[in-house]
Amino acid sequence: MVKALERIDNRIRLLRQTRLPGEVIYDDLDDYREIIAAIKCLDVRGAPAIGIAAAYGLALAAAQTDASNYEQITPLAEEIKVARPTAVNLAWAVDRVMTRLRDEKPQGNEAVLALLWNEAETIHEEDRRLCQAMGEHGATIIPDKARILTHCNTGVLATGGIGTALGVIYTAHQQGKKLEVFADETRPLLQGARLTTWELMQAGIPCKLICDSAAATLMRQRKVDLAIVGADRITARGDVANKIGTYSVAVACNHHDIPFYVAAPYSTFDEALTSGDDIPIEERHAEEITEGFGRRTAPEHIDVYAPAFDITPAELVTGFITDQGIRPGKRQASQVKKSSQV
Repeated sequence: MVKALERIDNRIRLLRQTRLPGEVIYDDLDDYREIIAAIKCLDVRGAPAIGIAAAYGLALAAAQTDASNYEQITPLAEEIKVARPTAVNLAWAVDRVMTRLRDEKPQGNEAVLALLWNEAETIHEEDRRLCQAMGEHGATIIPDKARILTHCNTGVLATGGIGTALGVIYTAHQQGKKLEVFADETRPLLQGARLTTWELMQAGIPCKLICDSAAATLMRQRKVDLAIVGADRITARGDVANKIGTYSVAVACNHHDIPFYVAAPYSTFDEALTSGDDIPIEERHAEEITEGFGRRTAPEHIDVYAPAFDITPAELVTGFITDQGIRPGKRQASQVKKSSQV
């Protein structure tokens, strides 16, 4: 199975996802600034994979300075943490590594580097197990012959394992369930068209690519049984930050009485934030909309609003598929409460 990234000695082998599906290219990186650049340009993407890359990047950064001096590592950690603002896994992973460093206080350059690499690999392996657990829990809500809509890319390319939302689909498929997946193209960078369909085709899972604006019509035609998406950050009350267009899917699901699930590991839940309004939303370069993939499709000098993510309120989420099990969402809870009052 393809991997988004892996450690090879003291380098990071990274799949250049911006070149998919036309080219499968791996690069070996040994400079933390290359990791930051890869995160920013989306050569590595998906909240869990970004966190893993950040942890490995910190080990590379420490190797480029006096690792025995913790004060020299701290600003490097902060530099990595701000590579992208919305995905909480990035800061979570860096902070986790730095916390272990300060708690254990290893002495000497080699001991510090060993700890940093070890913790990064631990985060990577942990995510593989989390994905497996999410897949097993999520598959319990997938009926045979299910028609599933998904948005963006949430599989092996976005994580350290089989994926979050796609991991659920992979697991259900492996259990012998007959599935059909509708993949939103996911404008403007087409992660659904370029990456999700590519993954599903390799796995032998029937899928159809649709433009984002066709999702609601598909639901109106009763061709969707449930939607499953991933997340970049989930607040304490259950508001979800995910790839732009997710909110539209949730609204359409709510209108057509179709379950809307979010699959995410514990590391994507940000208990420090209550409201989705407090989540920083990254804005991307205008060129990704006006001349995506090198071809201009809009007039010169047009003003552009290009948020990379949107917020889906907790009230639209049927449930959360986590590594600990299925957590009911507010939409389900409100429906149960309403039915009990009738």
